Amino acid sequence: MHLALLNGHDQLATSMVTVIDSELVRVKGKGRITPLHLVAQMDNIDLLAEFLSDCPSSIEDLTVRCETAVHVAVKNGRLSAFKVLLGWLQRVNMEKILEWNDEDSNIVLHIATSTCQPQIVKLLIGTVNVNAKNLNGLTAMDMFNLMGDSRDNKVGKILHRAKAKPSSKVAYPTSLAQFFFRDLTLIEKRDKYFGVSGQNQKKSADYIRNIVLVVAVLIATATYQAGLSPPGGYWQDDHFNVQPSMIINDTTTSDVNQWQQEPHRARQMIMTPKFLFYFFTLNSLAFFASVWMILVLIPGLPHTKILSISTSFLLYAYYASIASTLPEHYSPVSTVLGALFMFLTPICIVMVFLSPLVSSRRLEVLKCQGGQLEKTRGRFRIILNMRQSFTMLLLITSIMSSTCDGC
Repeated sequence: MHLALLNGHDQLATSMVTVIDSELVRVKGKGRITPLHLVAQMDNIDLLAEFLSDCPSSIEDLTVRCETAVHVAVKNGRLSAFKVLLGWLQRVNMEKILEWNDEDSNIVLHIATSTCQPQIVKLLIGTVNVNAKNLNGLTAMDMFNLMGDSRDNKVGKILHRAKAKPSSKVAYPTSLAQFFFRDLTLIEKRDKYFGVSGQNQKKSADYIRNIVLVVAVLIATATYQAGLSPPGGYWQDDHFNVQPSMIINDTTTSDVNQWQQEPHRARQMIMTPKFLFYFFTLNSLAFFASVWMILVLIPGLPHTKILSISTSFLLYAYYASIASTLPEHYSPVSTVLGALFMFLTPICIVMVFLSPLVSSRRLEVLKCQGGQLEKTRGRFRIILNMRQSFTMLLLITSIMSSTCDGC
């Protein structure tokens, strides 16, 4: 495979992959370079796309320097090959490969910044963490600032627009010890509660999570509908003048009948203030609690941001429905209770919406550096093992050569 590619026999290489075995794309040559690394280095985009389609797992292969095919393409300035790799990664939801570190703990954004490739930097914005640190504790912005006169101002402008920061202004922890030192976030507590702490428990945890999500959606639907259709319904007419003859000296008139003679407007709720306050307090608590549970459970699902935004619209629609249909109370107690309810409801909405999102974001930030350090350690272990293997191979070769000379 390697010889065929180096000598320009593209058709032969394609036939070997499609006819013989697609795993030939993962065959490692000198420096653990695979055919996928070679075509990325040579900017052969047709073969690159063919190899990725035939053997998707080859994207995870690393050279002796812990380089993926994306690292190789960027280091050699192969823009077309990088675009093919980026497009494929986005289509198979494997963008995390872009945040893999090489032996210097550089992600592709660091490499593109240090080699002044603004087009690649622009393509990476929004896909990778712009504030990721390498082994020397430098972010992409640090590397740009250290380049001096050789830096490309286009790269700087792109990084500034993406709100990239120097390492001194990055707030997330720099060690695994600091990551473990922090308290559990809300999302981590959720995973612990549902048993998402081990791979063998993942299946059952997802099953439980789906059940809780369905129940939360049902409660939210029922309480929202109850808010739109309260018991007793709505007034159908306007009534402002009280007829004394209708309510005086009538000892058999119930409280409800007396309430029906109070001033009211059409499309306002008929319930008395006391029952109205009890009903909407309990109903709103159930509604907000179920929506909060939904927002806690949906992080990690596809299109989480869209689901969160649509849920916030539902919260405000509930608030607007209550605000527009509450009756105008004329007693001081009813007025105070109504004002208190309308004041606390927006606060509850903001807290319900923001607390899961803030916790989810905090968890992502905390895991970011810890995950990078763990991947870097793993890659250094791979490098160490490979170099030990090469040293042992050279030693064995030397011994065999000495033995042959003695013979």
